[in-house]
Amino acid sequence: MGHTPHELAAEFPEHAVKLSDLKQADPHFARLAEEYHALNRAVHRAETNVEPVEELAEVEMRKKRAALKDEIYRILVG
Repeated sequence: MGHTPHELAAEFPEHAVKLSDLKQADPHFARLAEEYHALNRAVHRAETNVEPVEELAEVEMRKKRAALKDEIYRILVG
């Protein structure tokens, strides 16, 4: 498993401008992006053993991160 951060701008480089615009204009999107960012940081800290967690908790965090990323993507392309 890689330990590369999954920042939204890196995940969706073709939507970088729209990401920025939506964070400013849409409170719901901004909240989703912030939740993704916080969860992404927690996953990264767990993966690199900076803040180790139980394996099941790490798996659940990854699933939630993926679900948030999917929701963000749907908004970006919608």
